[in-house]
Formats: sequence, structure tokens, C-alpha cells
Amino acid sequence: MTDADRNPPERSPAPAARASSGSRRAASGSKRRRSVVWQLLAFAVLLPVASLSIFRAVPAEWPTPVVQLLSFTPWMVIPAIAALALALLSRRVLVMAAAAVMLAAQLFWLWPPDAGRADAGASSPGPAGPTVQLTAMTINSRFGKADAAEIVRLVRENGVGLLTVQEHTQALENRLAAEGLGGLLPHKISSPTDNGAGSATYSKYPMQAVGLVPDTPFQIRTVRLQLQDAGHAATLDVTNVHALPPVDVRVGQWRSDLAALGELIGRTRSDVAGPTGPGNMLLIGDFNATYDHAEFRSVLDGGPGGRKMVDVGTASGGRLIPTWPMEPTWPLQGFPLPGIAIDHLVTSPHIGSSGYAVHRVPGTDHAAVMATLGIPAAG
Repeated sequence: MTDADRNPPERSPAPAARASSGSRRAASGSKRRRSVVWQLLAFAVLLPVASLSIFRAVPAEWPTPVVQLLSFTPWMVIPAIAALALALLSRRVLVMAAAAVMLAAQLFWLWPPDAGRADAGASSPGPAGPTVQLTAMTINSRFGKADAAEIVRLVRENGVGLLTVQEHTQALENRLAAEGLGGLLPHKISSPTDNGAGSATYSKYPMQAVGLVPDTPFQIRTVRLQLQDAGHAATLDVTNVHALPPVDVRVGQWRSDLAALGELIGRTRSDVAGPTGPGNMLLIGDFNATYDHAEFRSVLDGGPGGRKMVDVGTASGGRLIPTWPMEPTWPLQGFPLPGIAIDHLVTSPHIGSSGYAVHRVPGTDHAAVMATLGIPAAG
């Protein structure tokens, strides 16, 4: 027996085995590369969501660009869902956990458990005693350019008993009168101007002016309505709101306007107290703020008096129903934006509400917003 017979040379793997092993390594490498790509895409989508979420979570006096970006917080739920889908494709636990946390935060803010929903939300029965029903509507007329015929049609067909107008002008008042608004809402307190500061309140019921919020560029007037329905009576204080928009250096005045509304709520007069607490209040109009602004949530907290208020739109689940911009104007012309809800009906917690709705009106970049309120009857 020769040495070659005793020590045979090592044999190389069969060609088929080598090819199979190489294919597995290539497939594994391809999967890892795809996983890294999905991971990077997930983080790229998560970054703006996480950044805005930090601003949303911390109630600080943020600079103007942040204030404006916060208005679009509800729409962050869409990239948050996309980020979670990409994270699942990456199969990386850390990425999936981060995406899940961000999506949970967006859903929590989209349908918040607060805002007075436990006390009086949309479609809530309201107080156990008798109520006076009132359908209220508000519209920012965009310097009086809103279609008067459409406004009157909405009032007529929806049985609106209270209409508030911001940026009210004499020309719009004349057109509304020509369309027959006076026959539907015969009581009026109006201060038209040509510079956007004007306002008007039209009512089916008698009313009187009781105050004007001081130190605001736009008129923010409160009137007191004496309501009658089916043998029941109720008193309602209505504030026609128009806060300054948070643009450039005016963000300070915007904060001041909203703070003044909180103080107004805290100073509710005891002589109009209702059967379940302080007087019936409705703040209605263009707040130029969304529920995602801490300044607006402070208004709902009721100012120094600490009385919780209800944002009817938020309580109805209407956070993704925009009220602006309906018709983008300069400098937004040609740059459509996701709509946001900056026009609100804010009520005392014991006032029930139902039928929250938003309607487009030609000629203005704001929608008309309305709801039916159940005002606790006196006595």
C-alpha cells in the first residue's frame, strides 16, 4: 500500500453544495439590505412625526413657525401609520416599538378623552331637566366677501336661531338683508368695518350687548340672549370670537387674545347662573387656533375660574373636519394645505350638543360651522 493510498487528498465540496451555500448567503445578505432600507425609511418618516410630537407634548410658548406647524398635528396620524408599516417590514423591534409609540400618541391626541367629553359631548343628552334647543352657526366672511345667499340658505334650511359673523362689512350686511335674513333672525347687534375687525350677531331671540373684550385688534363682543321654547326660558351669554392669527410678530397678540377669553370664562357673572352651575356660555367664531395649541386648551380649562368648557367639534370626533382653508388665498395660492379646524363652538359643560356640521360657503376661505345646543332652562 502506497502513501497515497494511506493518506488520500481531501475532497472539495460538490459543485451543487457550493452553489446552494452561496445562494443562501446571497439571500441572507439581500434580506439584511432590505431590512436596513425599510429601517432607514421608517426613521425618515418618523423624524418629523417625533419632532412635532415633542412640540405638541410640551405646552411651551413656542415660536411662530412651531405654532403654525402644530395646527397640522391631526394629519400626523397618516405618516405615523406609514412609519409603522415600514417598521414592520424592517422586522427591527426597536423601530417597531418607536413607530407604535408615535402612532399611539397621534391617536390619543386625535380623539382625546378630555375636552369636557365626559360632561357634555356631541349627541350627549345634556342636563336631566328641560332645555331650550338652539342651532348656532358661525362664519368668517373674509372681509365681507362670503356669499350672502348661501349663508341665508343655510340659516333657513337648518333652522339656525343664532348666527355670528366675523370680518363683517356694511356691504355684506346689506346683501344679507336683501336675501331676507332679517325675516329669519330679526334681532341684530352689528359693528361692520372694512378692515377685518367688524362683527355681527343675528338672533331669533331678543338680546343685549353686555361687554367687549378689551385690547384686541378684532372685535370680540358678548351679547346676552333670552331664549324661549316650548314654555321654557333660558339665558345664554354668547361671545363672538375673532382672535388675531399667529403670524410673524403677532403671535404675542394671538396669545393675549386667547388668554383674554380664558379670563372672560373665569369672570362668569353669578346673576346668570343656571340650575347646574355658573351661567350658560357659548364662545363661537374664529379662534385661529386648533385643539393642538396649548393656548386653546387653556381656554377650555376655563381661565382663573377653572371651569371646564367643551369644544363641540372635538367632542363630536370632528378633529379631521377642516374649517380652513376652503379657498386658499395669498400667500397660499397654488399651495394646497391639509385643512385644519380653527373655527369653534365652545360651551359650558352642562350644555348638550348634537348635529355638529361644517359647510362650505363660496367667497370665503372659512367654512360655516354649526351645531344644535341644548341650553338648560331656568327654574
